[in-house]
Formats: sequence, C-alpha cells, structure tokens
Amino acid sequence: LHPVNCAAMVRFSALWTGILLQFCRATIFTNDWAIRIRGDPESVNRIAERYGFTNMGQIGDLKSYYSFRHRETAKRSTVSNKEVAVSVAKETKVEWLQQQVVQRRVKRNSRVGSNLNVSPFAPQHCSDESKGCQSCMNIAGAWRRGYTGKGVVVSVLDDGIEREHPDLKPNYVSAQGWDTVLGKGTLIISYLAELLVHGTQCAGMVAAAANNSHCTVGVSFQARIGGIRMLDGDVTDIVEARSLSFRPQHIDIYLASWGPEDDGATLDGPGPLTRLALQNGIKTGRNGRGSVFVWASGYGGRRGDHCSCDGYCSSIYTVSIGSSTRRGSPPDYLEQCSSTLATAYTGGEKEEMVRRVCVVVFPSSESRSQMTTFILVLHSLEVF
Repeated sequence: LHPVNCAAMVRFSALWTGILLQFCRATIFTNDWAIRIRGDPESVNRIAERYGFTNMGQIGDLKSYYSFRHRETAKRSTVSNKEVAVSVAKETKVEWLQQQVVQRRVKRNSRVGSNLNVSPFAPQHCSDESKGCQSCMNIAGAWRRGYTGKGVVVSVLDDGIEREHPDLKPNYVSAQGWDTVLGKGTLIISYLAELLVHGTQCAGMVAAAANNSHCTVGVSFQARIGGIRMLDGDVTDIVEARSLSFRPQHIDIYLASWGPEDDGATLDGPGPLTRLALQNGIKTGRNGRGSVFVWASGYGGRRGDHCSCDGYCSSIYTVSIGSSTRRGSPPDYLEQCSSTLATAYTGGEKEEMVRRVCVVVFPSSESRSQMTTFILVLHSLEVF
C-alpha cells in the first residue's frame, strides 16, 4: 500500500476506535425512575398512572422511595427523558426523582483453572498443619471452641448461587433469595448459564456444609447462606439499594465481591439510594444492632489503581478487606489505601464448587473477603 493510504487508514482506525470507546462509555439511561413520594400507597399509584408509569413497588427497605417504570420510554437509551422528569417534579407530593442509569460493575473474579476433573473428595476439615490451611488465622482452633457460624445469616450479593449444589443445599435459606434481574420472589439459579459461578464460589467458601464428602467445607459451615442475584443484568442504583436493604432484620452480613472497574482510571461509588441503604442498614439492621457490609477491595494494583477511588470500599459504612499472601506480603494486584480495615490470606490453590463439580481455584481478590466474613460470622452474635 502507498504510505499515504497507510497513514489515512491508521487515522481512520484510531478515529473509529475512539468513537467506539466513547459510545461504550456513554451514559445509558433506562426506563426506570427512583422517586420519593410523601403520601399513602393510593397517592403513589395515582401519580404513577397519571404520567404513564407502572409502580414497581418500594425500593427494598427504604421507606417512601419507589421504583417507577415508564411504559413509553426506551429500556436503554443514550438520551434521558427530561420531559417526563419535569412533569412529575411538579407534583407537590414528589420530593425527589431520578431516572436510572446503567452502572458499570465488575465481579472481582477468581481465576478458575481448566481442570474440571478434580476429585470431589476434598478434606472436609483441615487442621492447622494440613496443606492449604492458614495457621495464623487459626480457623480449626475456632471450630474446636465451637465457633461455626451457627445462628448467623449471610447474603451473597452477586450473580446468583446454585442452591441445589450438595455443599450449599443444607445451609441454603430459600426465603432469603431474591432475583432482582427477573423479579422473582425465590432465587432459582441452578442451570441458567455456565458463567454464573462467582456467587456459588463465594457462598461455598463461607458456608459450604461439613462432613458430606463433597468439594469443600465452608469456614463458617453452620452459617445460613442465601443469595441475591443482582449482577447478571443492568445494574442501577435501584438494583444496588434494593439488594443491600433486602430483609435487614433477617440478614446479618451482606457480602459483596464486586465494584467499579479496577482499571486505574475509574472514580466511582454508590449512588444516592445505595448510600441511603448502607446508612439505614448500619443504623437499623439486625434489630438495631446494625447490618454488616463486607466488601472486597479491588485487584487493580498492577494497573496503578487505588481503592480510595472505589466509593464502596472507602465508605464509612462498609468493612473493606485487603489481601495478603501466605508469607504475609502484599500481592501484586493489591490496591492499598487507608480505608482498608483488615487483610486476610488469599491462600494457595484450593478446591471449590462450580455447577455440582469441583474445580481448582487459584488465589483471588474475593477469597479474602469470604475469609473475613468468616471471622465476622463467628463473632457477630457474640460481639456485635
């Protein structure tokens, strides 16, 4: 090709790439509105009908906050519907409203090995001396003292959990599950897709049942476990707030291993509804003792990311957890910041559960948040 043509092609390619990136990063508006209305349910429904909305109900445990879905607005658009917002805002009982936008949220994934034929008969209880146990955390010692998580309920906010997995089924709390993607009252995830394994792994590390000759045993093997499927579709402020304020008098600990992109260029955090859900949770959850929100800090250390840029980890209402290698040194993916309240071992490779089989799972950024959840589970009824 002629050099001039090559240069033109390069410029065109760069321009097209820039356009694509701008489009991918563009704000995506949905047809859902969060709205605060001062009034009884009849007043709320009248306002919804008057402006072409369907009242989707109260947002989690947030009193007077409702989710409205507009019937004539596109489900996803790069343009907001300002006309509807201006009209509804004139209602004297409407105190606040916001059209929802799609949030970019990524799972803090473990790196799953390709070997799916690992023996399912992993050791059910590891001693402090056995391979894979972290002696400094003294997990087996806590078990011997009777701390097994009994009486504590943990909710995994993720892509769903496989409730029929033999390691999870004994401790699964069916009444706790909620699918914010499909809007169903009971979480049924078992075989939706091969990729829906992140939540199952997180749940298994916390509360997989003991002495059943399957994959593994959870560090709090008598805790009750449930899941909220909220990452497998468009994530909005409504979705996050609803998940974090779901049954706060029943759930003790909310576990999140996700957040804004850990690319070293993103500054993001919870929206107004999610901040309110966190604030209300620590004040009124668990019958006034306060809900516990555990967050895995990011894994963008290699990219120069900093967990202070993550508004979930740096929130005063969350317990942000960092990582340590077996030797006590920070791993290269660790994001270091002052908001980190504790660190836990990421450990070596271990066997975990994926779709009723065991796979080899390598050290990951979310495993230490489950380890710390174990510590909180053991003490939440004794201390908090």
